[in-house]
Amino acid sequence: MALHKTQTLLLFLLLTLLGLGLVQPSYGQDRMYQRFLQQHVDPDETGGDDIYCNVMMQRRKMTLRQCKRFNTFIHEDIWNIRSICSTDNIQCKNGRMNCHEGVVKVTDCRETGSSKPPNCRYRAMARTRRVVIACEGDPEVPVHFDR
Repeated sequence: MALHKTQTLLLFLLLTLLGLGLVQPSYGQDRMYQRFLQQHVDPDETGGDDIYCNVMMQRRKMTLRQCKRFNTFIHEDIWNIRSICSTDNIQCKNGRMNCHEGVVKVTDCRETGSSKPPNCRYRAMARTRRVVIACEGDPEVPVHFDR
């Protein structure tokens, strides 16, 4: 009897958390959100130079097999980034209508073209600019950096 009450309580708790949006129901979406965070979010910095890009691209494992040609790090709190998902939908580069735009502080890292993995070399450009991100889920979370 006690086991049944415990199971019922746990099921009720899970359904409550799902209803509040505190638990992401989709494993695939959560994986894409975590990848987005890994590749594009660095809230502790305000902008970087070439050394920043070289270190961060290696630290975030984007130089293992090949040099990722271009990457953008967003220097905003994750809640500010997630709020972009609540703006009007716009068309993504792939034609889907799940993109949203906002203005944030970023460091764009562009590969120099003359380096070899894992020692890839990057040029940095730190600035505030418009970005477009794809969002999915309920609540919507960023899953792809579009442009």
